[in-house]
Amino acid sequence: MSFLEVAGISSHYDSEKVLNNINFTQNQFEKVAVAGETGSGKSTLLKIIAGLEQPDTGKVLFENELILGPSDKLIPGHPSIAFLSQHFELPQFLRVEQVLAYESKVGDAYASTLYEICRIDHLMKRRTDHLSGGERQRIAIARLLIGRPMLLMLDEPFSHLDMVQKNTLKDVIHDVAEQLKISVILISHDPQDTLSWADTIIVMRKGEVVQSGSPQQIYERPMNDYVAGLFGKFNRLSPALTRELISAEKIERNKQACIRPENLRIVSPKTAHFTARVVSSNFYGSYSEVNVKAGKNPLTIQLSHKLKLPKKGEEVGVRVQTSKVFWV
Repeated sequence: MSFLEVAGISSHYDSEKVLNNINFTQNQFEKVAVAGETGSGKSTLLKIIAGLEQPDTGKVLFENELILGPSDKLIPGHPSIAFLSQHFELPQFLRVEQVLAYESKVGDAYASTLYEICRIDHLMKRRTDHLSGGERQRIAIARLLIGRPMLLMLDEPFSHLDMVQKNTLKDVIHDVAEQLKISVILISHDPQDTLSWADTIIVMRKGEVVQSGSPQQIYERPMNDYVAGLFGKFNRLSPALTRELISAEKIERNKQACIRPENLRIVSPKTAHFTARVVSSNFYGSYSEVNVKAGKNPLTIQLSHKLKLPKKGEEVGVRVQTSKVFWV
């Protein structure tokens, strides 16, 4: 029995398709990320799972129990499923301890552990209108977790946060899953938010699931250029370069060979697959990117920050990690 089963979910709004036949399962304690462009139906899907919106067709089973939507239930939602919208609100002009006390259904020991995990134990005397966006978000999450849900769903939790607050929230979500043993589904546009965290990534486009799999599968073997582009930069290899690098029997017909920037190397001409001329170099701190042209084929190469950047106009040797080539 699956912890969560989403079967044949479809939804329309004013005759426009929002979701079309969505199917997936989630095991208990599995961390699931939903990715996709704006308007792909991600938020609607989470609301349907939480019982906050009504699907046109299909069903959601949570521990083999049918989740009822607003049309079938007077008070929408499920007590074991917590959903935090990206447009969440907290009561104004109250101290944090008051907001959380009003919601408290647990003992002091659990509450103390929860507040520590959410990194808000030092904020109890502060007023909600005197908090940063990241602090408000963590308090909103703690407020939901007081009810001891089994499944926590977060809609774009990292949007509009600076890097410090974002990293803190990442740690909080990790600890909520690991220490409180709560299953999590989250939506995010940023690949760095999902690739290092999720067990499974579900990629959506125009209301449909395009691809699902492990972060490594999604990143290294994307189904198409849409999925590839969602999770980072990639280079398209010209037919001429492809024939030079890949044996004829391994070339996939009607598809283009692609490679991520980190799977290209600048090497001496003796060990290079081909040569290219440097167009520009950019330093990003922990790594650098060198833009080159191999004939008319533009390529981006990612270098370690320890390596010396080649100069504009310089000719360099390029070697391709051919085992990392994917096809779109």
